[in-house]
Amino acid sequence: MPSRTRLALPVACYVVLLVSALQTLVVPVVANIRADLGVSTSAASWVVTANLLAAAVLTPMLGRLGDLHGRRPVMLGVLTVVLLGSVLAATTSSLPLLLAGRVAQAASFGLFPLAIGVLREELPPHRLTGAMALVSGMLSVGAGFGLVVTGLLMRHGGDYHQLFWLATALTLIGLAGVWLLPSRPGAATGTLDGIGAGLLGLGLVLLILPLEEGNGWGWASARVLGSLAAAAVVLTAFVLFERRVQHPLVSTRMLRHRPIVIANAAGLFLGFAMFAVFLAVSALVQTPSEVAGYGFGASVLAASLVYLLPGTAGGVLTAPVGGRLVARFGAKATLVLAAVLAGAGFTLLALLHAATWQVIVGALIVNTAVTFGYAALPALLIAHVEPAETGIANSVNSIARSVGMSLGTAFVVTMLTRNPIPGPVPLPDESQFVAIFVAGAVLAALAAATVGWLLPRARRPHLTPAEVEADEVLGAAGLDVPATR
Repeated sequence: MPSRTRLALPVACYVVLLVSALQTLVVPVVANIRADLGVSTSAASWVVTANLLAAAVLTPMLGRLGDLHGRRPVMLGVLTVVLLGSVLAATTSSLPLLLAGRVAQAASFGLFPLAIGVLREELPPHRLTGAMALVSGMLSVGAGFGLVVTGLLMRHGGDYHQLFWLATALTLIGLAGVWLLPSRPGAATGTLDGIGAGLLGLGLVLLILPLEEGNGWGWASARVLGSLAAAAVVLTAFVLFERRVQHPLVSTRMLRHRPIVIANAAGLFLGFAMFAVFLAVSALVQTPSEVAGYGFGASVLAASLVYLLPGTAGGVLTAPVGGRLVARFGAKATLVLAAVLAGAGFTLLALLHAATWQVIVGALIVNTAVTFGYAALPALLIAHVEPAETGIANSVNSIARSVGMSLGTAFVVTMLTRNPIPGPVPLPDESQFVAIFVAGAVLAALAAATVGWLLPRARRPHLTPAEVEADEVLGAAGLDVPATR
């Protein structure tokens, strides 16, 4: 095997670790960013939301670019954009420029499908399944790495700009690794749906913006109502435009087929649950109990390592279990179980959050549910679409998950900026956290009922746990999944 080909697996592992590390680096320090920039909680939260919204649009576009022009040059371009965004975020104290840097960093989400594509090109079939499982595991490892590093760098009240300098250094290493990969020509023909991507991005911003800023603007204000009306118009134009494009960003056929609609609704909920619990737990444990009467006054280090890390690190162990559940009981049953588990975790957090172990266990249960749900979705899509459409279906589902993450972020921010406790620093009332967790439990119950009652029976492919895990990786990357074995 040529030396450059041997680098495919370690480089793919590294860049995927980078993807998830960049995703979690800023979660525990939103409050620090708010205080440093002197902005509102809702404004500071856009360092998370802008990244996720951009990812929803950029990920399928970058995967398509890799198909058209070859994955190595596109990965180099992505990492260059991420590098520039990281440097910008590390050197600015302006919120608009920081958001621009975070949008540029969102291009990193495209590295996951591109890295899986590199493995499919470079590795022999007998090594591919194990390699993809290893790369997929880097998502959990990277998320944990991001939380650990954030905690360590901020343990003495450090400057959050250090996190972006670290991202700069990590991206430079990724650039060096990708530069050493073999270059292959693109295998696809056609065009890139740039207009569709622009309409989708604009529509999502117009939708999420009033949801995060509604408390400050007033829910009946012209800005809120105007933004929501404009979002409806733009997203309708997006759907109409996609119906007329030969290579659409989102296939409108996928929006009319009931099983696919339900699968996308489930993906939306799972993305919501992941970031709702991330942000709510981070804010809850960092709230000073002597001021608010609840919370733990945890440092960024404790919030990262004690409260959030167990849930993300547990993904390394629970992901294979999800594959075995799908192989044994089927995708539908596993997805219902995931929703029930998420409901249990949110209910526990709503009722019991006065002790450290209660918060850790509740967050761990929700994160486990998300892992199981993500394992089930690709198998669910395989059972309900034609073999040639699995890549399209998974790409749409990837967008749904990213939009769900954005909605989860917006919902948490909206709730935490309502009815603040009077004082020099606005803190949410404890009832706002309870409302977040109760809403998560209700949505979980609705998801379980919807999947259990409305999803029709379908052929059940007989897959081994290893095959399920491989399909999960391909599905998460928005790529074609084999329909038969």
